[in-house]
Amino acid sequence: MDTNQDLPAIDSHRALQIWVTENLKMLPLPERAHGTFFEECCYIILHVPQSPKANQGGSSDLHYWIGKEASAETQGAAVTSVQRLQEVLGEQTVLHRESQGHESDCFHSYFHPGVVYRKGGRASVLKHVETNVYNVQQLLHIRGRKHVSATEVTLSWNSFNKGDIFLLDLGKVMIQWNGPKTSISEKSRALALTCSLRDRERSGRAQIGVVDDENKATDLVHIMEAVLGCRSGSMSAAVPSDSVSQQQKANIRLYHVFEKGMDLVVQELATRPLTQDLLQEEGCYLLDQGGFKIYMWQGRKSSPQDKKSAFTRAVGFIQAKGYPSYTNVEVVSDGAESTAFQQLFQTWLKEPDGKKHRVGHKRMQAKLDVSKLHTQPELAAQLRMVDDGSGQVEVWCIQDLQRQPVDPKHHGQLCSGNCYLALYTYKKLGSVRYILYLWQGLQTTIEDTKALNGNAEEMDLMYHGALVQAHVTMGREPPHFLAIFQGQLVVFQGCADNGGKRPPISSTRLFHMQGADSLNTRTMEVPARASSLMSSDIFFLVTTDVCYLWFGKGCSGDQREMARMVVTVFAGNNTETVLEGREPPHFWEALGGRAPYPSNKRLPEVSSTQPRLFECSSPSGCLVLTEVVFFDQEDLDKYDIMLLDACQEIFLWLGEEAGEQRKEAVAWGREYLRTHPAERLLDTPIIVVKQGHEPATFTGWFVTWDPYKWMNNQSYEEVVEGSLGPASAISEITAEVHNFQLTRGPGDNKAGPLTLLAFKSSQESPENDLKLGHRVDGKNPSKSPSEGCSSSAANGSLPRERLMHQAVEDLPQGVDPARKEFYLSDSDFQDIFGKSKEEFYSMAKWKQQQEKKKLGFF
Repeated sequence: MDTNQDLPAIDSHRALQIWVTENLKMLPLPERAHGTFFEECCYIILHVPQSPKANQGGSSDLHYWIGKEASAETQGAAVTSVQRLQEVLGEQTVLHRESQGHESDCFHSYFHPGVVYRKGGRASVLKHVETNVYNVQQLLHIRGRKHVSATEVTLSWNSFNKGDIFLLDLGKVMIQWNGPKTSISEKSRALALTCSLRDRERSGRAQIGVVDDENKATDLVHIMEAVLGCRSGSMSAAVPSDSVSQQQKANIRLYHVFEKGMDLVVQELATRPLTQDLLQEEGCYLLDQGGFKIYMWQGRKSSPQDKKSAFTRAVGFIQAKGYPSYTNVEVVSDGAESTAFQQLFQTWLKEPDGKKHRVGHKRMQAKLDVSKLHTQPELAAQLRMVDDGSGQVEVWCIQDLQRQPVDPKHHGQLCSGNCYLALYTYKKLGSVRYILYLWQGLQTTIEDTKALNGNAEEMDLMYHGALVQAHVTMGREPPHFLAIFQGQLVVFQGCADNGGKRPPISSTRLFHMQGADSLNTRTMEVPARASSLMSSDIFFLVTTDVCYLWFGKGCSGDQREMARMVVTVFAGNNTETVLEGREPPHFWEALGGRAPYPSNKRLPEVSSTQPRLFECSSPSGCLVLTEVVFFDQEDLDKYDIMLLDACQEIFLWLGEEAGEQRKEAVAWGREYLRTHPAERLLDTPIIVVKQGHEPATFTGWFVTWDPYKWMNNQSYEEVVEGSLGPASAISEITAEVHNFQLTRGPGDNKAGPLTLLAFKSSQESPENDLKLGHRVDGKNPSKSPSEGCSSSAANGSLPRERLMHQAVEDLPQGVDPARKEFYLSDSDFQDIFGKSKEEFYSMAKWKQQQEKKKLGFF
């Protein structure tokens, strides 16, 4: 789409486009510069979802980013540019204001493995676009858990602290110093960012060193001290995280913003729970999420002036409330709301073409095709079914704190005063899979619940951690739990007898059946009185003499057929069919007389099936969630505990190296529901999934899923070893530190960017001027085989036959065995791998290794 004047052309087929603003011009950045931001500048970022399963429901996101040193003039120009661009893009665009160091989760989700903040302005931006620049001495401060950032800081030991990670970038050598209080996951993510910087900015040619223990990395520490000076005094303690807890995010207030005469009125309307009908299409509304984020909602019939003033009004509100100036702002238009905004309301309906319909995928109404569930995991996720429930079922009742097996003929007959374990075994693509349901009745005790969880953990150990654990509350059973009992799930009031057998029926009881087939039917005991009836459903009235099948006027033929199957559970009673309005006197007598009851059809459950993925942590005892907005399998890290909110159920994914916090996962899931701004139902099913044992109901929410990805899962130590390569550059600098005189005098502990004379020759590398096949002096390289190999290896131009399928001992001198592909010429690399080196090194490490194995470079 070409626009006039100074607006850039927009490529709708590119997911991410970034411009740096200069006056009223927008200068595009090349892809290799994405993720690096200079603090004196302002940037504009446009994200256009390319996947049909995009998490934001198809809306584009337009961000303007403000560097912390950006002038007021620069900021004003950026605001003007972004507003003009939004006019071109239309109202289907969500607009965000981002401030350096306080960006939204949506913003951070674009940049893997992290963002880099550097000092400087536009001149630095243009210089940074160059690659293979080795005349560098910088210190980067790396922070963050799921969303990692690296900020350029003063080149001094005073910048360090014990709780974070610092990267000393010396051009040819990059030294990652890990604070003693940092976790393995933080070290691993920082190393991924370090490797990315090496590959993007040095074409993979810089040497990485990692300092985990200073006593075991003396050479690296010696280099650091040569640059930073000798360290004096104790290092600063860890800086506490400023993350916002879920409890804080639950504080929401809605305001109506309108003009009255010459005055702007901001009128508070409601606090949580909010309902969508509070938003009127003629108005503009401000939603304050605990001072953490400000949303501006624009009705489709609001005035152009209201829409143009949205940002200004949000900033004015932030100032009036005394909130930090970096508070995030998001402007959404009627009909193009982000998922995060929608889920602040109890229910959300969309109105395309004037007709309301519930958000979410259409449910399959036809008979379930089991084969499709195995080949279409997204269907399994939407239907919440791994199969048709025809696998093997074992049931235990928790009695006297122990699990007692239940006779198969009583499977599905549960009591509200008990807890049960139901183990479901099935096969998928030839492998055996397990789901352990932890069912909790509404009349159970705390001791019963503890025993249920304890017995589940014992069983998980017996099955070597292969059990998917689904925590289910009576009355909120997921479809697959109903399916494993083939429509015969009946819940009785009271407690079970020994062996889990339900007690005999000795008085009048009333049971409510919901569902129309063997995959969605449950029957629950309700109070035996006429007010419990409902015209849309079927009820069983069981007395000592007869069992009445009461068919409400609104029930379907399928429901009636199902009822004739369920009634066999109450064997031993004579059965009599009763139609609503034709009940015999004894029917009403058994219920204690007539009484009013609902006659309207029961509305289906309203739900949004737009999933959201969060990383869970609890740094100070309170749950903190970090959202990954446009997620895929790559966002699941073995050190993580992730929460996937699929609306009707909550998944907790446990990485294999998640540590002791794994025990908190279910409690975190419950806290998430309890503190949700929309006041979610506390009995929503919570499903615990372990890395490598993910069911289709979980994997189906991801755009793609590779079941073999975890087989190539390296430890942090293996990643460190694989990232370092040969230590030649470090050895050279170490020797120079030992053998050459530093510019500072004896006893002078100060050091700066130009202290090491010995580094000058290596940092101002002639590789900046090298062209493949020529020397610096312009002469052709020697024809000597050994010299030719050495020269070619240094310049990345070895013939493919010297590298492909070669053992380590057969490689030319100077070739790093772990990076054989790097020494190909650019044309050979493109021909063999089908992509440029830059594209290859921007891929995930495991994907790189897979391609290298396949093509003979591993």
